[in-house]
Amino acid sequence: MDGRWEVSGLYPYEILVIFDPRPTDEDVAALLVKLQDNLTNLGGTVSKAESWGKRRLAYEIRKQREGTYAVIECSATPATIKEFERQLGLNEQVLRFLSTRVPPKKRVRTAPKQQQPAAVEEAV
Repeated sequence: MDGRWEVSGLYPYEILVIFDPRPTDEDVAALLVKLQDNLTNLGGTVSKAESWGKRRLAYEIRKQREGTYAVIECSATPATIKEFERQLGLNEQVLRFLSTRVPPKKRVRTAPKQQQPAAVEEAV
């Protein structure tokens, strides 16, 4: 088979994490760095991680009305993400998490250019 369908095994993921709102922003940043290190040690690569700050939840989670949101964009294998999700579930600072596999960007086909008919000059 030719190299058109080469698969690396790493897929892009976006992981949304909601932390307990009681720790300070510095504690949340340290926890986010720790989670990035865990994901890297499992074999993933983190491309971006950002904290969205505290937001009000739609409903109570573990008697909390607010949560500190953070997003981690990474590339990893499905097995790596599964293990990372297991570790997130065991972490008491994490209220909820959602891992989403980002679909690959599709190439947009451009319509073939139509040839313009030669301009016909009319004599008056």
